[in-house]
Amino acid sequence: MQFNIIIEKDEDGWFVATVPSLPGCHTQAQSLDALLERIREAIALYLDAKGKPPVEELRSFIGVQIVDDSLLTPGRW
Repeated sequence: MQFNIIIEKDEDGWFVATVPSLPGCHTQAQSLDALLERIREAIALYLDAKGKPPVEELRSFIGVQIVDDSLLTPGRW
């Protein structure tokens, strides 16, 4: 199986990985190499504990979009 992962960098400089199609499956590390190793381990542990997700729960990657907060409705935030 293949899983999409989302990688972000938090305010402390740590890399954080999340697997959207496996709720609660995430990890963090200080380097990308360590992060990829840890997310593979997290996926394996998730699948061992909960089994493979139904095909309809697997998500396809579409893209990333940045939204400028100046385009948001004034007064809502």
